[in-house]
Amino acid sequence: MHLEQFYKKVIKIGIDNDLRGQTVINKILKEEKEKYDNLKADDKEYYDKDRLFNPFADTRIINGKSSAVVKKVIVGIDMGIGELLLTAFLNQKSKQKIDLVISHHPEGYALAQLHDVMRLQADILAEYGINISAAEHLMEKRISEIERRLLPVNHNRTADAAKVLNIPMMCIHTPGDNCVTKYLSQLFSKEKPYMIKDLLKILLSIPEYKKSAKFQAPPKIFNGSENNKCGKIFVEMTGGTSGSKDIFEKMGDSGISTVVGMHMSEEYLENAKKANLNVVIAGHISSDTLGLNLLFDQIEKEEKLDFTGISGFERIRR
Repeated sequence: MHLEQFYKKVIKIGIDNDLRGQTVINKILKEEKEKYDNLKADDKEYYDKDRLFNPFADTRIINGKSSAVVKKVIVGIDMGIGELLLTAFLNQKSKQKIDLVISHHPEGYALAQLHDVMRLQADILAEYGINISAAEHLMEKRISEIERRLLPVNHNRTADAAKVLNIPMMCIHTPGDNCVTKYLSQLFSKEKPYMIKDLLKILLSIPEYKKSAKFQAPPKIFNGSENNKCGKIFVEMTGGTSGSKDIFEKMGDSGISTVVGMHMSEEYLENAKKANLNVVIAGHISSDTLGLNLLFDQIEKEEKLDFTGISGFERIRR
């Protein structure tokens, strides 16, 4: 398939797995179209037109022609200049060159827009019974913080290297995170783990978490105990980066008992403890890998690809 086709498939899969649902996504895209149509001609020069069909600002083609054929890809959770140089080296040694570098974590102008996807967290929290106005107010404060933090970052460092090396590159962030969030949410809903030890058993039945455990990074209980009851489980694994540190009290008030996440800082953990929430950290790289694998499984229903996994990623098919 061509790079543009691959990109469009990634976006479709991300939308299909978005917990907000197609109706909300359609509203977002409609509003974006109206926003674009109302821009002055001079302002349209700076508008990212991918936003008209792609609701995930952290997922973009960073380098490469849309007509480039994609058969062999190299995938990693973080793909920097070192990984690009490795790709260039592999291309020199191999008869079949790598067509595309895929990074899970965003680079280039996708990194500059990372804060934009965080708004989806408020909508998901509302689905779990948290007052939408409270969730939005708390998230807006956090979004502004992340935007300010990202502004001085050298966003195009890796993208510039990809251009110089003439290597097509893209990043797939929220679509992958949507896949793992929906998968685990549905799995817990189906299996209905009674105690935290039952939840851990489910996680360790998943190949990505099993592999991570063998490398001494297993799913862990950060708060609570194995014999604590799970109650209502909230999977916190999508929406750009960590949300508001003040949301945990609202989670408890809404009836959530257990939070399953990729990672959690000490400050956030302390607030979760104050809210008496069970906290299970499934793992960062393992969860990112699971999300990408679920996404690639859906892409490969139509066409098989040749994968090289590095930087924490391993292709595991289902």
